[in-house]
Amino acid sequence: MSAPQLKIPATYMRGGTSKGVFFKLDDLPAAAQQAGAARDNLLLRVIGSPDPYGKHTDGMGGATSSTSKTVILSTSSKPEHDVDYLFGQVAIDKPFIDWSGNCGNLTAAVGSFAISNGLVAAERIPTNGVCIVRIWQANIGKTIIAHVPITNGEVQETGDFELDGVTFPAAEVQVEFLDPAADEADGGGAMFPTGNLIDDLDVPGVGSFKATLINAGIPTIFINAADIGYTGTELQDVINSDNKALAMFETIRAYGAVKMGLITDVTEAAARQHTPKVAFVAPAQAYVSSSGKNVTTDDIDLVVRALSMGKLHHAMMGTAAVAIGTAAAIPGTLVNIAAGNVKRQAVRFGHPSGTLRVGAEAKLINAKWTVTKAIMSRSARVLMEGWVRVPGDSF
Repeated sequence: MSAPQLKIPATYMRGGTSKGVFFKLDDLPAAAQQAGAARDNLLLRVIGSPDPYGKHTDGMGGATSSTSKTVILSTSSKPEHDVDYLFGQVAIDKPFIDWSGNCGNLTAAVGSFAISNGLVAAERIPTNGVCIVRIWQANIGKTIIAHVPITNGEVQETGDFELDGVTFPAAEVQVEFLDPAADEADGGGAMFPTGNLIDDLDVPGVGSFKATLINAGIPTIFINAADIGYTGTELQDVINSDNKALAMFETIRAYGAVKMGLITDVTEAAARQHTPKVAFVAPAQAYVSSSGKNVTTDDIDLVVRALSMGKLHHAMMGTAAVAIGTAAAIPGTLVNIAAGNVKRQAVRFGHPSGTLRVGAEAKLINAKWTVTKAIMSRSARVLMEGWVRVPGDSF
């Protein structure tokens, strides 16, 4: 006899240009409240992975890197924080969840969920105004501050803030990523793992080219678009319909991961799909975005395209945007050079869906670059809430 389905409280939310299934830790079955096979198997079944058809028809996922995401939240165990945020990036065609990094886009929804689900102390929520939610990002051990608008004691989700990559306007949520670079003292390596702003990256079968390897927001490999035969204005179909190109980017990612010290052998990259990211940059150019919007050189400082989970992202990952903002603030990186080779505290870049502005404060201290915070605006909205159902024998 087959096991009946379980009902698990869950909320389906959009955060930035991503969406995912959100859970409170203590709402999960006991076996899935800690790291391990039970938790992974449960969340895989929720999303509908692995799916050899690549559709997620039998789950809540959307069969893209932006929509195959899970979030687990709990009252924070850290002093001066409200909520602990754990993010799982679910593979689409493999039985695998990557816990190695953060999702910056869904971070915009974490504060809203925390307020609405009793994870933020009532006395810290204004009747009207902005609630400051202090988030501990458990995957990477960093603090994030979300500025969540409140109206009549409840999260204000609707508004007129427009975000390229999202169809409808919503309320603006400002997100601050504090000290987003890797911390050597905590064993996280350096912001520039090799000690260089630009490295020579040798990739067998692909070539040798300049790269900026940075660990801020999320480990990211930046390369010049021209060095790999692109302009930097490509849209998704150009890259994602080209299996040879996708294989090239995955090879670059694997060898870059080794050079960054994230893995010891390129064969390990397959088990670490979420990090690092690969992005290619070029000076500002005019192009037409995927929505038909004309992006001009007056709108942006440079163009950037980034891959996530083996595909070109339809917009820009929030954590990669932090990496872009940080690298742009540091003279001598490929990102800064593409953006005009000038010192800056904010950068506007073009991505496939439009444009995004990110601020970052970088300082050179004792001959080492540090970044105190990166700031960007996103939005978030509850799409559905209630229970998600999974077969009782699936985890």
